[in-house]
Amino acid sequence: MPLAPESRLHGEDLSQERFADLDLTGSTFEACTFVDVRFAGTRFEASRFMRCRFVRCHFANVEFRDSHFVECDFTDDAGHTGAHFSLSRMEQARFERCDLSFVRFERCDLYCLRLTSCNLRGSAFVRVEFSRGFSRKIVKWAGWMTDCNFEFANLNGLRLREGDLRESRFREAVLHQADLEDTDLRDADLTRAALDGARLARADVRGATIDGLNLQSLSSFEGLVITGSQQFPLLSAMGLDVHPD
Repeated sequence: MPLAPESRLHGEDLSQERFADLDLTGSTFEACTFVDVRFAGTRFEASRFMRCRFVRCHFANVEFRDSHFVECDFTDDAGHTGAHFSLSRMEQARFERCDLSFVRFERCDLYCLRLTSCNLRGSAFVRVEFSRGFSRKIVKWAGWMTDCNFEFANLNGLRLREGDLRESRFREAVLHQADLEDTDLRDADLTRAALDGARLARADVRGATIDGLNLQSLSSFEGLVITGSQQFPLLSAMGLDVHPD
């Protein structure tokens, strides 16, 4: 099957195709299946994937800038192995209503990545980059991961200042040393999230579930935005005996 830029494919099983170093810029894939495929040096810039299935796939040094994934599944039949993205450029890529359970993003450029209503249970973000340097003194962070499930995810050391994590669920996720200063965490669920050494200065957690969050374990929390009712569990976690008026 010939594959070229701006290809239009529907309902195809592409598991036997060779994708190494292919240029598929601007292509559209709908209801296609990829099983045990290794993508290396492939260009999917500005491509669109709708209701596609990726089983045990590995994306190495792949170009995903401005690509769009809608209702795609990146898990295997048992649901315990996800896709592996390494050294890939995903600037301004968008994922909507995708199952990214157990996916691993490693050393990827995720500047302006947008995840909406996705399942990332057990996922891992390892040495990823949400920032962009515009000069030696100007560095900007950008990323939107809203209404997503990060239960049991490994977000250790994640750096996403000024990000948008509204309504996402981080139950029992690992966020040690994460830098989330100035991040929007409104209505998020941080139940039993591991946040030792995390930076939450000026983050907005209004409406978030923060039971058990110990401010003393954080590296920064000055200017943390909370509601009046949230002060009681926060103070109790610090060992204070708080009584409402």
